Amino acid sequence: MIDEDPLERPVHARDGDKPFGRFTVADVQALADELAAASGWGPTVRVAGVARGWSELARVMARAGAATVADLDRETASGFARRLWVVPPGGSLL
Repeated sequence: MIDEDPLERPVHARDGDKPFGRFTVADVQALADELAAASGWGPTVRVAGVARGWSELARVMARAGAATVADLDRETASGFARRLWVVPPGGSLL
């Protein structure tokens, strides 16, 4: 749903799906590491850019002293939600 709060969108984490806004720096970095390990050549090369985005989010959170994504200012958190496809283009993966 396009109007859905991006911080409430479920995202896969190592301990199960949870809302994007509840991701901690450790969650974000773990996902970045997982995606970086999955990237390679061919079609998986695109995963590297997403992994870098998650790494950047971890750095931004650490610099801001944010315990969770929701602790960032709304504009920054929403921007990362779009960039990382938490909110896919057009609002739906279907």
